[in-house]
Amino acid sequence: MILNISGRTDIIAFYTPWLLNRFKEGFVDVRNPFYPKKISRIFFNDVDLLVFCTKNPLPILFYLSKIKIPIVFQITLTPYLNDIEPNVPNKKKIIDGIKKISNIIGIENVFVRYDPILLNSKYTIEYHQKAFEKLCKILKGHVKHIIISFVDKYKNVLKNKNNLNLYDLTKSDIKKIALLFSKIGKENDIIIQSCYEGDLSNYGIAFEPCISKKYAYTLTGKKYLKWNSRNCGCVSLVDIGTYNSCNHLCKYCYANYDEKKVKGNQLNHDVNSTLLIGQIQKDDEIKVRIK
Repeated sequence: MILNISGRTDIIAFYTPWLLNRFKEGFVDVRNPFYPKKISRIFFNDVDLLVFCTKNPLPILFYLSKIKIPIVFQITLTPYLNDIEPNVPNKKKIIDGIKKISNIIGIENVFVRYDPILLNSKYTIEYHQKAFEKLCKILKGHVKHIIISFVDKYKNVLKNKNNLNLYDLTKSDIKKIALLFSKIGKENDIIIQSCYEGDLSNYGIAFEPCISKKYAYTLTGKKYLKWNSRNCGCVSLVDIGTYNSCNHLCKYCYANYDEKKVKGNQLNHDVNSTLLIGQIQKDDEIKVRIK
C-alpha cells in the first residue's frame, strides 16, 4: 500500500505532530469523504511507501531519518505572493528545506511541483519565465524533476474568480510556456514533466506519471495497480487526509472549497485522535484496509 499524505490537505505543514503520533501508535484512521460513517483503519506495517505532498516540508524535516518506511516528497513551489497564497511560508525557507530533504532521502525521491500555472495581468508568461528560471538555477543539483500543470476551474477557483482575474489559457500560451520551461530545464539538468495535465512532449516536456509503476517498484519491490479514479499513469494511492482543512487557503485550491469549514475542522482537530479531524463515534463502521 502507498499512502498519499495528502492530496486532500497539507498534513505535513499543519498536522505533523498528529502524524508523528500516528506513526508512534502504529495505525491511522481515515473517514471516507463520500460515506462519512465508514472508516478505514490502516496499519503502518502494511504501508510500503509514503508520499508526502506539501507546500511546507519544514515541520517534518527533523524527523525524516527516524521514519523507516521509504519516502517520496512532492513539494509544491510556485511564484505567487499572498494575494494568491495567503498563508504559504517564505519560499526561500522552503527551498532551503528542499535542499536538506534531497540530501537526506536522495535527489531521485524529491519532486517539485510548479503548479498550477495561472495567468493574469500580474502573473504573466514573462513573470513565470523569470521565476521558473530563477527556481531551476537554485535547485540545480538538488532536484531532478519538476512537475508542471495549468490551473483548472475548480469550485474554489470559480468562487475566487474576482480576486484571481484569470486569463483564459490558450493553446498558444501553453505551447509558449512549455517551450520556455523545457529549455530552462535542460539548461539546469532538470526534467520538466507533466502527468495528469496531458501530453506536452511535442514541446519538450516529458510525459511521465508522478508516481509510475516502475518508480514504485524500484522503491518497494512490489507491483501496484493503476490509479483508476484518474486518467493518468500513476499507481493507486491511499489518501489519509480530510478536505477543507488546509490553512494555506490558496485561491486556486481544489481541496478547500469552504473557508468556514476549514476553520471549524481546525478547531475539531485533536493531536491525539486516530482521525485527522474529529473523533471516532459509536455508530462509525471501522474496517482494516490492507491494500
